[in-house]
Order: sequence, then structure tokens, then C-alpha cells
Amino acid sequence: MLCLKKIRKEKKLNQQKVAFDLNISRESLSYYENGKRQSSLELLLDMSNYFNVSINYLITGEEFKKR
Repeated sequence: MLCLKKIRKEKKLNQQKVAFDLNISRESLSYYENGKRQSSLELLLDMSNYFNVSINYLITGEEFKKR
């Protein structure tokens, strides 16, 4: 979820705002952004909806490619 930090910065949001909106601590968000902690599927869904990106993008940094 190293793309999480990139997305947050692109949207000009600070950690405190995102953490508050996702109902997690700022410290937890920092751990997710730096790959020190893995999120639950529920939190991945929440982040995907919040940032309007796919879960795949949050995990890999790439959108799905059609075959």
C-alpha cells in the first residue's frame, strides 16, 4: 500500500484528515503508508471508496489491465 501516500498527497490531504475520515489513528495510517502494517479487507474497501481507486491500485500501484 505504498501508493496510499502518493494518492493522499495528489489529493492534497494530510494524514490527520484522512485518518479522521477513515476512523483510524494517524499513526495507523502512517504505518499503512510505509508498509509497516497491512490493512484489513474492510479498510481496503473503505480506502478504495474514499480515494476513488481500485483495491488493486492501492496494493500494486497499477490498475487492472483488460486482456
